[in-house]
Amino acid sequence: MSTSTEVQQDTRFFGHPRGLANLFGVEMWERFSYYGMLGILPIYLYYKVEQGGLGLAQESALGIVGAYGGLVYLSAVIGAWVADRLLGSERTLFYSAVLIMIGHISLALLPGLAGIGVGLVCVAVGSGGLKSNATAIVGTLYADGDERRDAGFTIFYMGVNLGGFVGPLLTGLAQTEVGFHLGFGLAAIGMALGLIQYTFGRKNLGEKAREIPNPLPSSQRLLAIGAALVLVAAVVALVMTGVVNPGNLADVVVVVVGVISVIYFLVILTSGKITGDERSRVFSFIPMFIASAVFFSLYQQQFTVVAAYTDQRLNRSLFGWELPVSWVNSINPVFIIVFAPVLAALWTKLGERQPSTPMKFVLGTVLMGAAFLLFLPMVGSGKNASPMLAMVGILFVFTIAELCLSPVGLSLSTKLAPEAFRTQMVALNFLSISFGTAMSGKLAEYYSVDDEAPYFSTVGGVAIGVGVLLFLGIPFIRKLMKGVH
Repeated sequence: MSTSTEVQQDTRFFGHPRGLANLFGVEMWERFSYYGMLGILPIYLYYKVEQGGLGLAQESALGIVGAYGGLVYLSAVIGAWVADRLLGSERTLFYSAVLIMIGHISLALLPGLAGIGVGLVCVAVGSGGLKSNATAIVGTLYADGDERRDAGFTIFYMGVNLGGFVGPLLTGLAQTEVGFHLGFGLAAIGMALGLIQYTFGRKNLGEKAREIPNPLPSSQRLLAIGAALVLVAAVVALVMTGVVNPGNLADVVVVVVGVISVIYFLVILTSGKITGDERSRVFSFIPMFIASAVFFSLYQQQFTVVAAYTDQRLNRSLFGWELPVSWVNSINPVFIIVFAPVLAALWTKLGERQPSTPMKFVLGTVLMGAAFLLFLPMVGSGKNASPMLAMVGILFVFTIAELCLSPVGLSLSTKLAPEAFRTQMVALNFLSISFGTAMSGKLAEYYSVDDEAPYFSTVGGVAIGVGVLLFLGIPFIRKLMKGVH
């Protein structure tokens, strides 16, 4: 059994601990399966039955995709709690990976809405649990002050984007040439490969990855299990009785995540465990939480509105062959791989002169709004007539906006967190993404290929407006941040 010290001094993977190779692999295969499935999910839901789809109304289909994405990030909060209080990160990650594989198998084998219901719930809960714990375990591989840490995270995130790049290419090809269920089956195979290699390499992760940081007292464990079972039973009952259905799923997730977020903020702000300065910093996080939610409401439309646009409005013809719809989802990971190091180097070079965190949020939100306005010149160009090069350019703006806001959001939540609520502030960052992702499905219900101009101009204009308001509020926000840059 490897001790944490042995793991942290290990240099067997290109100068990094051997466990990093294992985490790189499992995360790559998980992202392969996740983005591969997500690339074909929207069209599977709204394609006619004779096309191999389920024949749902497009607005309901896109709402389901957004709600599903919202549930993934909500599950990340739950996964972090389970790791902190019950199982530790390493075991939570393992069981999450098993759950993801079961979900993809369900999508591949179970017919109709039954496969969608079982599959998406399993993948959402599993992906959330894996997402929150894989990153945490990478951190345990390095001792405090180890200069390899940042490089290790960079290698890890390359795995994320490699999986995100290859997944939609292969599942899209399988869906086009054979059918949707082979596409979902490929996602299941990818996750199975990730799980097999992870199982063989678990011993390389060290004891620290298995620690339970804040164990739940045994007297409260039965209560926690009972509460979880009641919650599952309530959700099943609401679905079976039709109270929650494909048509209102996005609304339900938006409301649930919104209520949970408000409760989280109130619990932290009213706690007697935080100082006046800490309370002020939490207040400063509220406008950034809103900006983050607005940003992700647009950014995550890559899997809702942009998917429908690609299917119905984009000219995907290349030398007489039509590119699969999901291949457009592979453009963003390529841009991230290329430009993430560029932007990181730019911020490092600027040092003290780099934009403050609120200013980076402004840049991200305004650029995201501008990306939607870039669709306007192509309005009315006809069925599958918009040029592919224009879509590549728009997704480039998506990527630069993401790199301005997304990486600093997690960092900011840790910097502004009160000592007693570190995990909860990170949870709030995930909740802003969850809320925004669910909203990407809700907003998509208003999109129509026959009347695009009002949609793109309104959504883009509102995001730019929020960015401008945040810019005007920067002096006040900086004051509330109490010295945090």
